[in-house]
Amino acid sequence: MRAYDPKAVRLPRFSPATVRKVALVSVICFALLVVSGGAVRLTGSGLGCPDWPSCFQHHLTAVSSFHPIVEFANRLVSAAVTLVSVTALAVAALRTPPRRDLTLLGTGLVAGIAAQIVLGGLVVLFKLNPYLVALHFVLTIVILADAIVLYHLSSSPVSRAQPVVGRDLVLLARLQLSTLTLVTLLGTVVTGAGPHAGGPGAKRIPIAFRDIAEVHSTVALFLIGVTLASQFAFHHADAPEVVLRRGRLFIEVMALQGALGYLQYFLHDASWVVELHLAGVTTLWITGIGLFLSLHRHPLEATDGAPSSGPVGTVALGT
Repeated sequence: MRAYDPKAVRLPRFSPATVRKVALVSVICFALLVVSGGAVRLTGSGLGCPDWPSCFQHHLTAVSSFHPIVEFANRLVSAAVTLVSVTALAVAALRTPPRRDLTLLGTGLVAGIAAQIVLGGLVVLFKLNPYLVALHFVLTIVILADAIVLYHLSSSPVSRAQPVVGRDLVLLARLQLSTLTLVTLLGTVVTGAGPHAGGPGAKRIPIAFRDIAEVHSTVALFLIGVTLASQFAFHHADAPEVVLRRGRLFIEVMALQGALGYLQYFLHDASWVVELHLAGVTTLWITGIGLFLSLHRHPLEATDGAPSSGPVGTVALGT
């Protein structure tokens, strides 16, 4: 009987195209997770499965009633996202040629979804504490951003990214993303102070809904101003077409999101408008990160590691 030789075990290898496809699936799954989590809250199904990790009294599946089914469906989406995240890490780690940065991004997906699972359990155990619910949403956006960057870099050369616009415009784009972050955080406070607690008897954030909604809209208007200024500056600087196109897309999504925000306010936080608003903020993050990533390119390198004199490769979301 031959002795076991660990060196004889050959792990599969995956092409950059495979890594890119799996990363795209992870982006889609995390976007769906935001929407399904919103549906749980807006239908009052947050405690439809009152136990964790089982659904109800050591039963893994939900009983045949509306709220448990909605909550259980969200848990199924979470399970699918977990599977996709582990797969993304595996294909990134086994990519040929290997890329350490992609492995780190894949590790971020798995670590993020593990934190999501633990945080989801705490949300249930603490009966939909509004601060934990808000943190749960913010963490999903962070992991979504990780997935977008993984998709962006999956087929890029290993070379250091170089800006395609001036430093001032890159800083302006960073201000844009920073403002979007603030708008998103304020949005979680608005929802936490609003009528959709996610379940009966859940506590709310003790702040006047009208006041925090006005602060949220004011910062959102500032974001619109920064975005319009950025787009004007990109045009003036003759930025590449991909930058201009993504800038226009970001403005269009933001305009729709702003309309939904005002509609949500005037309809007193109608649940169906809030769900559309959640889908909108998810789309806004995808387009916003895609815009920022398009401001950089990765020069192609020769096989011997020396810089190539050939064209410059640009890989970004939505090209």
